[in-house]
Amino acid sequence: MKRWLSVLLAAGSAVPALAVEFRTVDTATVLYDAPSQRGNKLFVIKRDTPVELVVHLEGWAKVRDSDGAMAWLESKYLGLRHSVVVVAARAQVRESADDAAALVFEAERNVALDYLEIVPGGWVKVRHRDGQSGYVRADQIWGL
Repeated sequence: MKRWLSVLLAAGSAVPALAVEFRTVDTATVLYDAPSQRGNKLFVIKRDTPVELVVHLEGWAKVRDSDGAMAWLESKYLGLRHSVVVVAARAQVRESADDAAALVFEAERNVALDYLEIVPGGWVKVRHRDGQSGYVRADQIWGL
């Protein structure tokens, strides 16, 4: 790898940045240890869970969850929408991107929120499935 990187740099080529892609599980489904229904069933992942897409392989996707665990699922169960999950004990969702702003609601660990946009200053605009929306500190969620 180092040799390949040295060759690219010596040639004046730009090294491409690795893009991270997050997706959301559309429906509860089984995670496997291999890209096949004949693989060992590991556990069931719930609907609306955000995952990091690691590899696509013939109808299967290798994904990583917020705990860092990796497993395979059928790609058809991944949606295009983007959600995030609370990793803090309680995430405070505020009316505006300011610690002094009014509290809209609090979300407990492992609650999934719809990602809307990143806001300067370390904030993310999110929406709860009940329709409430606001701004949460980026360090209180996973999936960006």
